[in-house]
Amino acid sequence: MSRMLDSLSVGRVVGEVVDSFVPCVKLVVTYNSNKQVCNGHELMPSVIVSKPRVDIGGEDMRAAYTLVMTDPDVPGPSDPYMREHLHWIVTDIPGTTDASFGREILGYEVPKPVIGIHRYVFLLFKQRGRQTVRPPASRDYFNTRGFAEENGLGLPVAAVYFNAQRETACRRR
Repeated sequence: MSRMLDSLSVGRVVGEVVDSFVPCVKLVVTYNSNKQVCNGHELMPSVIVSKPRVDIGGEDMRAAYTLVMTDPDVPGPSDPYMREHLHWIVTDIPGTTDASFGREILGYEVPKPVIGIHRYVFLLFKQRGRQTVRPPASRDYFNTRGFAEENGLGLPVAAVYFNAQRETACRRR
């Protein structure tokens, strides 16, 4: 788990999106049933058009989790003045299941990077109770730390991210 935290720090997820935390729950994100998200690896935009399968570990089914997907590099990584853009929120996910068992309070928005290489971050938070998380007012100018604080979520229990950039005609071949 410490190697995972190191790669989140190197990718500036820890620092720019969330504070340092101790990963303690397994989080597996898979696109198209065979493209698993690994920290810092690139996925082509054509692969990420449908929402992924998100498997949650945890201690038992009585625990509830919130999944947040965000892009901290909007509009571009060299000047992310709109940081962050929210792509997806699922709440009330029972431990040891997957996100489809949760309550989607903000539908999946397909990532469409236009300028540069963007990071897309999946963060998992343990909830204090069910139906306690409210959606934010907007997807734009989202702040993961503020959202977690407003909803009493504390620090994440897991995180993973991938990189994506605009597909040119040459890259699609």
